[in-house]
Amino acid sequence: MSSFFDVAAKTYDSTFTNTQIGIEQRKKVYRNIEHIFISGDKKNVLELNCGTGEDAIAFAKQGHNIIATDISDEMINVARSKSNYGNLCFETLDFKNLSKKTFKHEFDVVYSNFGGLNCLSLEELKNLMDTIYDNLAPGGKLIMVLMPKNCIWEQIYFLLKGNFKRYKRRNTDQALLVNVDGVQVPTWYFNPDEIVEISKKKYTKTNCVPIGITVPPSYLEKSFLTKSPVWSVLKIIEKKLSNNFLSRYADHFLIELTKK
Repeated sequence: MSSFFDVAAKTYDSTFTNTQIGIEQRKKVYRNIEHIFISGDKKNVLELNCGTGEDAIAFAKQGHNIIATDISDEMINVARSKSNYGNLCFETLDFKNLSKKTFKHEFDVVYSNFGGLNCLSLEELKNLMDTIYDNLAPGGKLIMVLMPKNCIWEQIYFLLKGNFKRYKRRNTDQALLVNVDGVQVPTWYFNPDEIVEISKKKYTKTNCVPIGITVPPSYLEKSFLTKSPVWSVLKIIEKKLSNNFLSRYADHFLIELTKK
């Protein structure tokens, strides 16, 4: 698995992080977690699949203590090259190997952005969430940004291309091979209600919002959708749409769970 993302590390920032779509989707993530990170208290944060470190660096700038991890050595190398914050540590870690003994202290927040946990099956994700529970402080937060099974933009895209076999490709319980910067990565998709069901014994759902409901998936970066004035309208509508129901139809959804 690490080799998949080692290849993607070279171009990830240019193909997503620094694109118009990547920037807007990340802005919406931040708007929906700022109540946690601007509370005035310094948080101990564990980030899983941190990629090139964009979020970890943002949290570190706010004064929080961050351990940011990724399975890919190359992703970690890129992330380290972008930061010298004393309150931020980047480490190579396969989250499947996370245990209660991996770190010496509990975390106030465990955070995973933009579909990194979609590399797990639903059963594997449940097992990881149980392990994360053991690593969270009382009342701690688990924040995940995942890809759902029914992305409206993707369905429209494939229908317009006449590709009827793929327009509902996400709507399956099986893994799909998804292109990540030229590498085929096994990927599962989850609806919000599935996450609530597997977490309800240990977590309370405190928020769930769509990320990318009018702002499209990143592979449409070069389409007319990112051109003004269309792009300006899409961004305005995206900012206003935070209904839980729409989460199952977006490119991603953010779900905030609180440890019981």
